[in-house]
Amino acid sequence: MGYDFNADEIFEMAEQIERNGASFYRKSAKLIADPAEKKLLLDLAAMEDEHEKTFADLRAGLSEKEKVATVFDPEGEITLYLRALADTGVFFEKNIDPSSMGDILKEAILAEKDSIVFYLGMKEIVPEKLGKAKIDAIIKEEMTHIKLLSKELVALM
Repeated sequence: MGYDFNADEIFEMAEQIERNGASFYRKSAKLIADPAEKKLLLDLAAMEDEHEKTFADLRAGLSEKEKVATVFDPEGEITLYLRALADTGVFFEKNIDPSSMGDILKEAILAEKDSIVFYLGMKEIVPEKLGKAKIDAIIKEEMTHIKLLSKELVALM
């Protein structure tokens, strides 16, 4: 049985991924001694917070048509499934050297790339009438993170 996700569900996942990203950066910042590196990680966490707000605003601006459930789900199991998918697919617990800013940045870049791949895949299963074009906004936001993280990684080397 196939299932078409609507834009509302995709934005809900995007919000969760951004919360996970902010948590990753804040936990990493607690483990870094260098004040400048700590500040960078906290700034990245704040950017994730802003992206979460952006996605929440985009979600709030969806039309009723873009929020229509595509299957009957009185128990809300689809939301639980999507939340679990977002929690395990991107920015999940990493096995890295928490004292190495280089390792943190490399893992963050991988997580941001994973999020873009995730959104590209989800975009393919969201029909046009359910808000497929709005997923591009998420992808563009994540690309800005990769640019910033890559710049910081190069500066470290």
